[in-house]
Order: sequence, then C-alpha cells, then structure tokens
Amino acid sequence: MSLALALLSAVAFGGSGVAAKPLIEAGLEPLHVTWLRVAGATLVMLPVAWRHRSLVRRRPALLAGFGLLAVAGVQACYFAALSRIPVGVALLIEYLAPALVLGWVRFVQKRPVTRAAAIGVVLAVGGLACVVEVWSGLSIDALGLALALGAACCQVGYFVLSDHGTDGEDTVDPLGVVAYGLLIGTLVLTVIARPWGMDWSVLGGTTSMNGTDVPAALLLAWIVLVATVLAYLTGVVAIRRLSPQVAGVVACLEAVIATVLAWVLLGEHLSPPQIFGGVVVLVGAFIAQSSTPTAGRREETTVVAGSPGAVATDSADATGERERGERLPD
Repeated sequence: MSLALALLSAVAFGGSGVAAKPLIEAGLEPLHVTWLRVAGATLVMLPVAWRHRSLVRRRPALLAGFGLLAVAGVQACYFAALSRIPVGVALLIEYLAPALVLGWVRFVQKRPVTRAAAIGVVLAVGGLACVVEVWSGLSIDALGLALALGAACCQVGYFVLSDHGTDGEDTVDPLGVVAYGLLIGTLVLTVIARPWGMDWSVLGGTTSMNGTDVPAALLLAWIVLVATVLAYLTGVVAIRRLSPQVAGVVACLEAVIATVLAWVLLGEHLSPPQIFGGVVVLVGAFIAQSSTPTAGRREETTVVAGSPGAVATDSADATGERERGERLPD
C-alpha cells in the first residue's frame, strides 16, 4: 500500500509540467501559472495550516525559508524553464539538486561524503552534458537552462531547510511545513506575479495538447488538486513508511514519468543522446542521494514534503534522500 501511494505521488508530481505547459503556450505567463498552482493549493490546505498555527511562533524562519525557496523559488523557476525548454529536460536538470546538496555538505558544512556519492555527482554532471548536448554548442535554450538550474539550486535550499526542521527536540510536522510553505509562497508570488494583470479569459477557453483541445480549467484543476495537493499528501503518508532507499528509487521515477508523459501528450521527443544522458542523470542522482556518510549518522530518518519533486532527507546529513515526495518541484 505504501509503495502504491508513493507511485501515485510520483505520477501526480510528474504530470505538473505536462499540464502547465499548454497553459503557458495558451498565453498565461509562467509566473501566473505558478501563482495559480500555489494559491489554489493554499486554499485547499488552509485547514491544515490552521491546525498547525503554532508553527508560526515556533519556527518562523523555517517556514519563511521553505515558502521562499521550496515553494516559490522551485516552482517559479521550473515553470519559467518550461516556457523555453522541454518538460523532460527541465526536470532532469532539476534532478542535479541531490548532487548539489553534496557540495553544500562537503564545502559549507565541512562534512565528509562517501566515494559513491562523489561518483554519483560526476555521473549526474556528465549526464547533464548529454541532456543539453554541449557538443552542439548548447543547443538547449541558455536562459531555459539557467532557470532549470535555478530550480535545482532552490531545491538545495529545500533539502537544507528540511534538515533544520528535524534538528533537536523541536521537530515539526511536515504537513504543517507544506501548508505554511504554500501560504507564504502565495504571498510572495502575489507580489511578484501580480495576478490582477493576468489574462483570466484563458482559463475559460481551451488549450492545445499536441493537437487535442483540452479545457484550460481542467488542466488547472489537475495542477492544483492532483499535481500539488494529492501529490504532497500521498507522498508524505507513503514515504514515512518506506526506507530512504525505496524513496530514492520512487523519486527518480518522477522524472521518467514526466518525460514519458511529455513525449506522449505533448509530442516532445528527446534525442538518443538526451535519453542516455537522462538515464545517467537519474542514476547519478540516485547514488548521490542514497550514499550518506557513515559517521555520526542517527538511526531515524525524518521526511518532509517538497515541490515539483518531493524529497526525503536524512536528519543527520541532509544529503538529499528524497521523500515526496518535492518536492515541492516543480
């Protein structure tokens, strides 16, 4: 049952980009789509936020950082990247986050990393070179690439903040963190996106999904209810019952699911080198997030939900073992 819920979460998160891209191509700004997703999910999660209202007093810095990076930062960068590069490429680049977390652990926290984790970083970077086809003069849109890398960097902030959220005796309920992260992200994105200037008429019409007309409101409902609320909730419930190793495998499936859905529903075909590179990125990310320092490791692992890809983090080393279940993601 736990594995089934984790797979459902991966499918839900993986479908966010596929549903968002037609809305962007129909005329909505990426920031407006991001705001609609976060604001809609916030409305659904308001009862959870009220239940955990004590978090505002207990951990204000954690909630603010989570809202700014794990919600607003990750999703805004990810959706902006979708307007310029394929869904699969954007998500694969975002999956450099577990490798980047190791850089934080090694050079900022001054803690050792395993040789296997270092190999995972090298594989992930090498796979990224194939995904963007560097030999052809960076055929991927440079700004789109930078935005996807920005999403990966914001994911690093998510991992680090998740680790702080499990320190000491004052641990926090991940559902409360997600609820307030969405609320704070909505407030920030409202100022940045200025939704009052949005072309709301787009939501009343239809969008084209690889030649098929689909109601825009239906895609938005999928993004809010399935790719955000359902994905977070099923991810939290499932990953709490799974080992970090299983969680890492399920997390990697999200990128595969997103790429396949984009191929089938949007007609976004990747070249053979890009497919090979994507596999290498996933393998490297999995090794990086499942290989943790052996010293000073605590027995218990705490799970916190994230954005366009959810992630599980070990409370002792924050090397980026994904929970999401991001993921909180894009």
